[in-house]
Amino acid sequence: MIVVRNFLVKCVLTLVVLGSLLARSVLAQQAAPGGAGEPKRYELGGITVSGARYLDPNTLIGLTGLRVGDAITVPGEEIGKSIRKLWAQGILGDVSVTIARIEGNKIFLDYNLKERPRLSKFTFTGIKKSQTEDLTKKITLIRGKVVTDALLNNTRTQVRKFFVNKGYLDAKVNILQVADSSLSNSVALRIDVDKGSKVRIHDIAFEGNNAFTDRKLKGKLKKTKERKPYKFLTAGKFQRNEYEEDKKKLLEFYNAEGYRDATIVSDTLVRDKEGLALRIRVDEGPKYYFRHITWSGNYLYDDKTLANVLGIKPGSPYSKEILDKRLNYNPTGQDISSLYLNDGYLFFTIDPVETKVEGDSIDIEMRLSEGVQAHIKDINIAGNTKTSDHVLRRTLRTLPGDKFNRELLIRSQREIATLGYFDPEKIGINPVPNPVDGTVDINYTVVEKPSDQVTLSGGWGGYAGFIGTVGLVFNNFSLRKAGTLRNWTPVPSGDGQRLALNLQANGVQYQAYSLSFTEPWLGGRRPNSFSFSLNHSIQRAGTSLDASTSSFIKVNSATVGLGRQLRVPDDYFTLSNSLSVSQYQTQNYALLPGFATGYATNITFNTTLARNSIDNPTYTRRGSSLSLSVNLTPPYSLLNPNHPNTSQLIEFHKWIFDASWFTPIVGKLVLNTRAHFGYLGNYNSNRTIGPFERFKMGGAGLGYNGGGNFLVGTDYVGLRGYDDPNSTFAIPTAQNNQSGGIAFNKYVLEMRYPVSLNPAATVYVLAFAEAGNSYDSYTNYNPYKLYRSAGVGARVFMSAFGLLGFDFGHGFDSVVPPVGTAVGTKQDPNHFHFIIGQQIR
Repeated sequence: MIVVRNFLVKCVLTLVVLGSLLARSVLAQQAAPGGAGEPKRYELGGITVSGARYLDPNTLIGLTGLRVGDAITVPGEEIGKSIRKLWAQGILGDVSVTIARIEGNKIFLDYNLKERPRLSKFTFTGIKKSQTEDLTKKITLIRGKVVTDALLNNTRTQVRKFFVNKGYLDAKVNILQVADSSLSNSVALRIDVDKGSKVRIHDIAFEGNNAFTDRKLKGKLKKTKERKPYKFLTAGKFQRNEYEEDKKKLLEFYNAEGYRDATIVSDTLVRDKEGLALRIRVDEGPKYYFRHITWSGNYLYDDKTLANVLGIKPGSPYSKEILDKRLNYNPTGQDISSLYLNDGYLFFTIDPVETKVEGDSIDIEMRLSEGVQAHIKDINIAGNTKTSDHVLRRTLRTLPGDKFNRELLIRSQREIATLGYFDPEKIGINPVPNPVDGTVDINYTVVEKPSDQVTLSGGWGGYAGFIGTVGLVFNNFSLRKAGTLRNWTPVPSGDGQRLALNLQANGVQYQAYSLSFTEPWLGGRRPNSFSFSLNHSIQRAGTSLDASTSSFIKVNSATVGLGRQLRVPDDYFTLSNSLSVSQYQTQNYALLPGFATGYATNITFNTTLARNSIDNPTYTRRGSSLSLSVNLTPPYSLLNPNHPNTSQLIEFHKWIFDASWFTPIVGKLVLNTRAHFGYLGNYNSNRTIGPFERFKMGGAGLGYNGGGNFLVGTDYVGLRGYDDPNSTFAIPTAQNNQSGGIAFNKYVLEMRYPVSLNPAATVYVLAFAEAGNSYDSYTNYNPYKLYRSAGVGARVFMSAFGLLGFDFGHGFDSVVPPVGTAVGTKQDPNHFHFIIGQQIR
């Protein structure tokens, strides 16, 4: 309404934003100055903002899109458009426009605004603390954000979806806005959740399936499972996205079995009093078979050679999955593509064409285009922010000028992963072909992960109690950069060398110090390793520090080693040699039968032949690790019949064989099978074998100090489910009054499944069955007399701390305790084992 009084015109025009047409309609109903009621053109004389308490008026005026001096029509589109622009920001609850005044041909507008409140905090009610934490991470509520209807609806949807995915299909979510008196124009959201009861799938049934049973088809639904009383570990949740993926897997299964026309006709989800019932109707169609397979376009290899590599015989069930695998990539054998791609034919293509379908038989023509051989032009590496380029390049099997080779690309990826400096799940290889000049560039991408460790290892060693290890391990050290101060951040790194400092102790009774250094590429041209280590340890039988009366054993040792990679039988083999010198001093040390006081010297030459083809040292899926290690001392007793006692100049020959195989079962589930054998012998049959370098088996394999070669070179071999060595019910050769065995054998079956492959914390669970024993003489050796056990466990690999393990084992066989054990003392067949550090055996 326009009121004219004393030549002062006041016009109040309220516009509710319902779109430009509504704005035009509202303005059209106002009487123009002079009462004509027709739209009139004005020059915009000014804009003011009222009602804005926290928003900047100048910014709001700028958002309208109007400027002083603009020509506008009243009523007209310009004002409606400006209101829509303000409304689109989502920060206002209401917008209205008032004509403040009109001076001649100039009009002055006032925008009256109502601001929306901002979010100060939010809380949940009706749910657990853990669920609150999970939801806080998932929903997109940000403190200080304007509370809009869209924000409330989105939050409500996200919260409900969270619980629906957990099986709470009846979950209800209500959001209340509560004014926050501590902050101006702010509200707190109280999100009330009523989860209701879980609704599970209690039955899955198939219709139309004749070739396969319901049970077989249910097994192909990986995520959609029915909950039964005997399936207490099955969630029975229904999630639409996972169910759609399961339907694809079901059809892939049918296709792989020859039913290429199989379809899902219908699927119905019924809600009843027991929960959800899923009904799936399938049309299997006929089963097809391969008949004639012909080849065209092949010049390098004849039809017979290609057919042998393909390995599909006429009459085999038709399977597109198997056909694709045999043509493109077969992880367990050879395929047609590798035949060409491993010989440089990067531009090779093959197209299987169904030329005839007759009854249940299908004829296939393989149409090949072999192309020309491609040579590698450039090698590019990105992502190595810490590790030097040359450390990566020296591991690659693909070099500029070489023919393209897919097998060597995969091998290069494996070599990069085994360095341990990069996330093995994110190593990228991208060949970029250059068809014009017949070359290819290889682009490698890596993501660095922490590789240095604060190492912790420990175990309960019976007599010695708990012994822990604290140390620093720099796995990517650089001695070359150590001379420059700016490289100490905190230590020079990037050249792939390893520096380790360790302290082991349980107080006064046992202490050990060690320093080791390894250069894996001595000279930088070939993978010839160089290593050295220094060790000092002391073990006291009591806590006395009096050198004249205390009982102790001291060990000082030094080792230097050289190793190299072999080319025959293949380049997975390595040969390493080392020479170590150890000096032992004992005083009244009764724990070593036959050698209580005196000095002993051990000069040992070690040679180890090993083959390692595992794909990932953190969580291995496939490959194997084999090693044969031989330790030899000089044969003093053969060279000199008057050779002193073996406890003074130690002589022995020691053989250890370790084998570990990794086999993928299904998905990420991996079977690890291991076998370990050890044998300690002497050169002179007339001499007894001394107390040094023996084997003790049992427990977590940590022994006294959390590792092997403790004190007198004893090798500690784990056997879960039984007591640690030197305990009352330890395996007989590992009991307190025994030096250890001179032979052992051990067998392990272990199923592993990853929970998380995050490089910051890789976690996997395992179930194991193992058996082993150690023997005090050759006459008592019996490979069938084994102590058996089984159990479950978990491993956590953290970059900063290494491998942490926790196992529960049950021993099936009884152990005879030593003479003098209190009557009534019983063996506990159940044991928990805590492991810190990688265990070899």
